[in-house]
Amino acid sequence: MISRRTVLRGAGCTMALPWLESLHALADTPTPSVFPKRFGVVFLGNGINEDHWSAEGEGAAMKLSKTLEPLEPLREKINVIDGLFVKALTGQGIHPGQTGSLLSGAHISKGAIIHSGISVDQMIANHVGEDTPQSSIVLACEQPMTGYHETNFSMAYSSHISWQSPDSPVPVEVYPSLAWDNLFDNRGSLLNISILDRVKERAQELSKKVSSTDKGKLDEYLTSVREVEKRVDGMRKGKADAEDAAKAKNAVAATMERPANGLPEDLREHARLMCDIIAIAFQTNKTRVASLIISRDLSAMYYPFLDVKEGHHAASHNNNSDGYERIARFHVSQYAYLASKLDSMKEGDGTVLDNTCLMFLSNLWIGRKHDNFRLPLVLAGGLGGTLETGRTLNYLNETEDKRKMCSLYLSLMDRFGVKLEQFGDSETRLERL
Repeated sequence: MISRRTVLRGAGCTMALPWLESLHALADTPTPSVFPKRFGVVFLGNGINEDHWSAEGEGAAMKLSKTLEPLEPLREKINVIDGLFVKALTGQGIHPGQTGSLLSGAHISKGAIIHSGISVDQMIANHVGEDTPQSSIVLACEQPMTGYHETNFSMAYSSHISWQSPDSPVPVEVYPSLAWDNLFDNRGSLLNISILDRVKERAQELSKKVSSTDKGKLDEYLTSVREVEKRVDGMRKGKADAEDAAKAKNAVAATMERPANGLPEDLREHARLMCDIIAIAFQTNKTRVASLIISRDLSAMYYPFLDVKEGHHAASHNNNSDGYERIARFHVSQYAYLASKLDSMKEGDGTVLDNTCLMFLSNLWIGRKHDNFRLPLVLAGGLGGTLETGRTLNYLNETEDKRKMCSLYLSLMDRFGVKLEQFGDSETRLERL
């Protein structure tokens, strides 16, 4: 009997296969609990246009605002949550003091010694990471900042949302080629050999043993991996060219402005590829926890394709403009793309998204006021049947102790088997979740 979930092995490479019915050793349809639960975060810095961020209704009848419109096809698989906040990050000054513990609720420190808290994604990764080659992947589309803000908070707080310890954020990977190579152990001479070529023999052997339907799924899966690999190869060449040009100038490529640093000038290309890498990482069980900063706090990103002349941070100071609404909607569309990609990956009677909680989050509500007393928040996915979806949940009229982000984190960690009496500033679970 073929095991219900198998692995393709090749030179320095292993790839867990997507769910194939032919590999299912049980007679009955598996329950959602059979499948691994995943957690992901997609981050937008500097807030949204508050005039166009709202939702009402339930399920297929849910009405989404202009900025949330990219999520229309997923209405029944999302929760739009309003009114939650991180109290420790209010009244601390602007930007880094509003971002430094977004996923932990810890009090952060000023000055030379950074101090935050272990973030919820890393709490989950510490629990489920033993079952995967990587406990988590932490990606970004923008280089971190160094130095200090005028408020005397380290710029590290603005550049990272994932923290492995109170004193150390998880380094972000901004280069798609390096993120891909880390996933598939691409080193040395293996960099020039396609992953599919390395597992080709095992894939051909397996193809003869599965049903024609599963053979089609396997071919589709391998084709999707190869398509992403090709795009990564293109960016690998761009990174190598940038490094050669930097050496000629006695400079370090990573410290230069894009595209001189080897990152794509067009954020659409960069963000989409990072989303694809996360999707494949989840599907191949390389990791079950991921985060992606599309634009960091104090972002210097430009959006000529959105007809916005200012950089991201400057545009956020006029956040109720049409231009900034387009910036926010662009970020939501990348989140929707990743969620839809996960929803297209079948897993038993459901999808990878059905066994995932994918969070969209920003550190501000109104950029021009630096207002973070409520945070833009969307959850996608049912987390293995443990999270009801298709809802709008509003906590704005609740007391402060009932609208804590850390109460949400406690509730989500419960569903991963991480049982804590307290996390950040909360000792209670989020009501109605």
